[in-house]
Amino acid sequence: MIPERLLRLHPERAPQWLVPLLEGVRDVDAATLSRHRIPPPAGGRRAAVLMLFAEGNGTPDVLLMERAADLRNHPGQVAFPGGSIDQTDPGPVAAALREAEEETGLDPTGVVPLTRLPELFIPPSGFVVTPVLAHWERPTQVRAVDPAETARVVRVPIEELADPANRLTVHHPSGFVGPAFNVAGLLVWGFTGGILSALLQLGGWERPWDPSRAHNLGEAWSAARAAGQEVAGR
Repeated sequence: MIPERLLRLHPERAPQWLVPLLEGVRDVDAATLSRHRIPPPAGGRRAAVLMLFAEGNGTPDVLLMERAADLRNHPGQVAFPGGSIDQTDPGPVAAALREAEEETGLDPTGVVPLTRLPELFIPPSGFVVTPVLAHWERPTQVRAVDPAETARVVRVPIEELADPANRLTVHHPSGFVGPAFNVAGLLVWGFTGGILSALLQLGGWERPWDPSRAHNLGEAWSAARAAGQEVAGR
């Protein structure tokens, strides 16, 4: 179990480059972060995700993971580390850190939780998710601990997410339309893409981009896979 001292929120320990984002999310509402705009139902399944920011090679980045292709919920999608809040978890921060350690192998003692964001409802899975914003004060090596659950773990530079050339809008067959990113050979869309888009804006990192650059989900997936194969072949 993660020690209680690691579960306390310490916004005062945010590095200077992360302060604008921390201030930007201070009074943020769920509608700004999620396009579903559906209030969390009472008694919904609770979960937590860790939005972990670090500074690698002099540039800020965020930790993301690609889910295994044969999972029941959100197969193959890119997500923040996280998962269900267990009965043994003292709360969302504990669950986010525990799940991140289990999925990526990171050392939670090097993570400083900064703040909790509003609960967000994800209709496709029925989860009510609490995002935990944190600073990776002492980064460690990460990996896909269990290939049955996680295909890849990556640290994506913020400048790559903010690059207009890597941004697009995707159309899901269900009718869902939302922002997406084609980075690191991955397509980041849906819940995670929407939150990242909001965080770029709230943190002052967003650059002008063309939302009309739209693709259906299948086309976007194919383009991301092709880019990933090209990078791997170099």
